[in-house]
Amino acid sequence: MPPFGDRRRRRIGLLGGSFNPAHDGHLHISRAALHALGLDQVWWLVSPQNPLKTRSEMAPLADRLTGARALARDHAITVADVETRLGSVRTAQVLRALKKRYPRLAFVWLMGADNLAQLPRWWHWTSIFHTARVAVLDRSPYSYKALYGAAAIRFRRAKISPGKLFHRALPAWSYLAIRRHPASATSIRAAARGEV
Repeated sequence: MPPFGDRRRRRIGLLGGSFNPAHDGHLHISRAALHALGLDQVWWLVSPQNPLKTRSEMAPLADRLTGARALARDHAITVADVETRLGSVRTAQVLRALKKRYPRLAFVWLMGADNLAQLPRWWHWTSIFHTARVAVLDRSPYSYKALYGAAAIRFRRAKISPGKLFHRALPAWSYLAIRRHPASATSIRAAARGEV
């Protein structure tokens, strides 16, 4: 992350998540977003606790950060524990804090289609669209449900092509039809428990 007061105008993708564990699918969508949106960097925001998941499902934060850093050796991907430092796991609060700290950076919130489908369950979810651009990445089998769900319908007039995402005032969001990747943290954890 740039130091406070960095004056450069850059495009930064923010990929929040549990990273429980970080895997090749995270790399795949980060690289796809870097390319499709012309991003300068993607920041992986490793959450200390997903409000929609139980603590028993989560590996210790230190282990998840270490795993994410080991995987994200790409210079264009930075792993951060922003939520821990801010004392908040609420995306809307984190986005407001980042915009305040880095006013010259243009942020885009990156999420899989599965998260767009459940976005109305998030705290102050509509403010996310008014604080940062949003890019939704294809994720089977959730894409249809996401694109016709409550969040997509609520912000249907704000949906634009990925190439125009940074050229429109907020709210603005895009759907990225990327090549799908088979990895998922759920299947990795199941395999580790011997369930696959």
